[in-house]
Amino acid sequence: MDPFEDTLQRLREAFREGRTRSAEFRAAQLKGLDRFLREHKQQLQEALLQDLRKSAFEAELSELSISHAEINLALRNLRAWMKDEKVPRNLATQLDSAFVRKEPFGVVLIIAPWNYPLNLILVPLVGAIAAGNCVMLKPSEVSKNTEKILVEMLPRYLDRSCFAVVLGGPEETGQLLEHKFDYIFFTGSTRVGKIVMAAAAQHLTPVTLELGGKNPCYVDDDCDPQTVANRVALFRYFNAGQTCVAPDYVLCSPAMQERLVPALQAAITRFYGEDPRASPDLGRIISDKHFQRLRGLLGCGRVAVGGQSEESDRYIAPTVLVDVQETEPVMQEEIFGPILPIVTVSSLDEAVDFINRREKPLALYAFSRRSQVVKQVLARTSSGGFCGNDGFMHLILASLPFGGVGASGMGSYHGKFSFDTFSHHRACLLRRPGLEKMYSVRYPPYSPRSLRVLLLAMETRGCSCTLL
Repeated sequence: MDPFEDTLQRLREAFREGRTRSAEFRAAQLKGLDRFLREHKQQLQEALLQDLRKSAFEAELSELSISHAEINLALRNLRAWMKDEKVPRNLATQLDSAFVRKEPFGVVLIIAPWNYPLNLILVPLVGAIAAGNCVMLKPSEVSKNTEKILVEMLPRYLDRSCFAVVLGGPEETGQLLEHKFDYIFFTGSTRVGKIVMAAAAQHLTPVTLELGGKNPCYVDDDCDPQTVANRVALFRYFNAGQTCVAPDYVLCSPAMQERLVPALQAAITRFYGEDPRASPDLGRIISDKHFQRLRGLLGCGRVAVGGQSEESDRYIAPTVLVDVQETEPVMQEEIFGPILPIVTVSSLDEAVDFINRREKPLALYAFSRRSQVVKQVLARTSSGGFCGNDGFMHLILASLPFGGVGASGMGSYHGKFSFDTFSHHRACLLRRPGLEKMYSVRYPPYSPRSLRVLLLAMETRGCSCTLL
């Protein structure tokens, strides 16, 4: 028996009936989502603490506040985003109405990961609601306490005929992907992203894939090492390093490494104390499986800072590795934990070459007091996002798209980009039923004169239209 067919049928019928189309309905659902967050804030914080040992500070900053901000932005701009977008016309269409209409795709599937189990399911949901879709949500079964609240509580705040939350692990997700959706939004690993894309291809379903990758961090010799260390350590060890946009490795000269390692040690001690395990601000690894994988990576290179681990607590100390070789396992996969390898290079050119030999990352960071160095790294590389002289601060701007490129993903979201992602941009031209005599120049029999007239009409205002 198919556990999803009845739910999907309900969503399809609701969409066909047009229940999600009006601005009033969309706004009501967004307000319901906001109430869910406010009324269950404490429960959600406790669930995040149980799943990831995530502190209330990190939970508020990276999960709750971001979701609230996206909801509020969508509510303020909903009607403006929904309006038809008028476009320039040429002489051939001067008397017509030409516009882009933003239409919902239909029934969309959002599959979320475990590392930010609230943010990474609700922020896409905001865009899907604002665009007028019905939505099936699949939270991660790994962050089970957050999943439980989403399944039990969230449907009470949304129209159940249009929105559903479903449970399941990899097997159930595979079954789910056998169904035809009108759009799929997936956040997770590149490996699973390929599976999702292959399943979507069976139905020619469009996808957004928010994946990961090894995010480089280039540090120039002219930097203040303590400033760099503070910023890199903050963003590397935030959420115990389980962040897809965290700096994954540092590229710097041997001389800068000698200055940077003690600065990183000082930053880690300042942030988490002499015994980071006792700090309430350092999270834990999500599962035994991920813990064992990370502990295996501690054997790469040489441990310069940290390196301690405790299996019973799924604790990995904030760690810095040096003497790391490009061929070692820690440089072959996304780390997704509190481990920072340093790879030495002799020059900016060598660093850029190192970055460009690898798959395109989700984020790229460059530190230098010289703006031309930062701009060179930006100009000579490719990544989903880029930030100079800091960590993933580009994520806090809803006016910037968030997404990957190449192996780190396709498509983007946040703010209006979320609305656009979940909207079909329909090209519309409304012509007059009369004026047939004026239109007759396009009909056979063709002549050089009619061709000249039509080309002139189509090229006005810089348009390169090809339809008559």
